[in-house]
Amino acid sequence: MRRPVTRRRPVTRRPFGKTVLGSPLQILLLVCSFALAGYAGVRLLAGDWFGVVLWFVGVALLHDLVLVPLYAGVDRALTRGLDAVGHREWTLYLRFPAAYSCLLLLMWFPLISGQVSGLYRSDTGLSGDGFLARWLLVTAVLFGGSAVLLVLRSRRSARSERLRRETKERPPAAH
Repeated sequence: MRRPVTRRRPVTRRPFGKTVLGSPLQILLLVCSFALAGYAGVRLLAGDWFGVVLWFVGVALLHDLVLVPLYAGVDRALTRGLDAVGHREWTLYLRFPAAYSCLLLLMWFPLISGQVSGLYRSDTGLSGDGFLARWLLVTAVLFGGSAVLLVLRSRRSARSERLRRETKERPPAAH
């Protein structure tokens, strides 16, 4: 008896290096964003180009060599700690507000620390006081909102687990 021959279709793969372009709107938006960034760069570098370039390189090195390993280490410790306690699912509820709070601290650190409040007042005419209190308030709101979401999710999960358990324990309708 003769066995049927099965033909395998060849696996088609895109050759490495072939670029895939997006829609014309995506390309237009990308070109516009590069044009805007270039314009901003030219305007920014017009005064003290060496200082600006030095600042960008310093920030990039500080971020890549110091802050990224620090973020990763804190995140790993947080995940392991919550895993040891048995609540690994809480990681996102702590990671999100902490990340945004740290991002705001990084962006507004000179004003939060009060180092440039005099310069801020002379440039804007506004008081540089209160940035620390506002940052602490935003941080509290972020962590509080995250805690509320965690409680709501836990209640919903507990309710669905209770309903599932009650359904399993109920005797069948037809004996």
